[in-house]
Amino acid sequence: MENIEVKITRCRSGARLPRYMTAAAAGMDLYVKLDNDVTLAPGERVLVPTGIAIALPEGYEAQVRPRSGLAVKYGVTLLNTPGTIDADYRGEISVILINHGAEDFIIKDGERIAQMIIAPVSRCQLQLADNLDETERGSGGFGHTGVQ
Repeated sequence: MENIEVKITRCRSGARLPRYMTAAAAGMDLYVKLDNDVTLAPGERVLVPTGIAIALPEGYEAQVRPRSGLAVKYGVTLLNTPGTIDADYRGEISVILINHGAEDFIIKDGERIAQMIIAPVSRCQLQLADNLDETERGSGGFGHTGVQ
C-alpha cells in the first residue's frame, strides 16, 4: 500500500476533515458542512458542501462514492458516481445527493455523506485505427450474456 501526501484546507469554519473509519478502509468518509439542515424529498437531488478543498499530487485523482449504509437504509445515494476530483482542482469539494427512498431525508451538519478514495491515474495515447482486433465478445454489450 502506497501512502501519498495530500494537502487539505478548510473552506468553511468548523468543517470536519475526512478520515478512514477502520485501519483497512479504502475510502475516507466525507462530512457535510451546512449552516442549516437540508430536507431532501423523494426524487429530489441537492448539491451539498463538505467545507474542504484538497491538493492532489499530479498523477492521482480522488473518487467520491456513495456510502452503502445511506443507500440501503434510506435510498440516498450520489449522482455522477464516482465523481472525479482532478489533481489540478483546488475548489471546495461538494457532493450531489439524490433521494431514491420513499420518505424525506434530513441532511444535518457534520453527517458522513460520502466516501473519497485516492487513486492513481493512467493516461493513454489514442491511436486512430481503421478497425479493431476481433474478440470472442465482439460488440456485444448491455446484457448480451443474459441474467442466468
